[in-house]
Amino acid sequence: CSLQAGLAVLLKAERLFHSSYHSQAVHIRPVCRVSHRFAQLPCDGFAVAACLAACFFLVQDASCLAVSWELRQTLTVVFDFFSSGQGKKDWSLFKMFSRTLTDTCPLASQSKVYVDISPKNKENELLEVSPPPTSVHEAVVQGDRKTYAVYDLLSPSLFNTSRSLNVQLKWKRPQDSSEMPIPTLYAQRYVGGYGLQTGEICTLIYNTHPYRAFPVILLETVPWYLRLYVHTLTIITKGKENKPS
Repeated sequence: CSLQAGLAVLLKAERLFHSSYHSQAVHIRPVCRVSHRFAQLPCDGFAVAACLAACFFLVQDASCLAVSWELRQTLTVVFDFFSSGQGKKDWSLFKMFSRTLTDTCPLASQSKVYVDISPKNKENELLEVSPPPTSVHEAVVQGDRKTYAVYDLLSPSLFNTSRSLNVQLKWKRPQDSSEMPIPTLYAQRYVGGYGLQTGEICTLIYNTHPYRAFPVILLETVPWYLRLYVHTLTIITKGKENKPS
């Protein structure tokens, strides 16, 4: 579909690279292949067709003898409109990407847009998401209950009133310029020292949850010309040094 239809329409290079942060990744992993099988159930002469349709299901190979490969491409982009917009929290797809969604990709089996509208200090009563979502989804993420407005691009009713979908969030009254809430997990990184003798890269990972611990996978991307000495790796948790295994 490229730039003609679907979510790929939003991938405008000059807007993506002008953001505060962007990251592209390709994930390839083996998964157990799913096979199609028919179940043998008793059927009468008038319900053969209905029985066959109901008995057709998917079965995953428990022994995982047949393996398929899953390819997953991800793009993460952060737009800091709170700082660049003089403290305003309003945003829209057009403000971020200079484009709107006009059609769905005919090759896609699923195409959805999720907007986090989770209540925090009753702020959900002050914001308005438009146009109305096709559904609302609730899930538990990192121990917190989240509420998402879901826009299903394959839903015929979504493009009935307009051929352009511009999801936007507006605040019903002006908000103060207070700092944004700190997420449950966040990280900071800085460079200290200089040269090969005292130069170092420090990464700080914070968990603000009052009682829950989370598994974390840290991936550091460094330029090819930067030489790292693994034996100098130091891990400190709650003021105590943990020796790498």
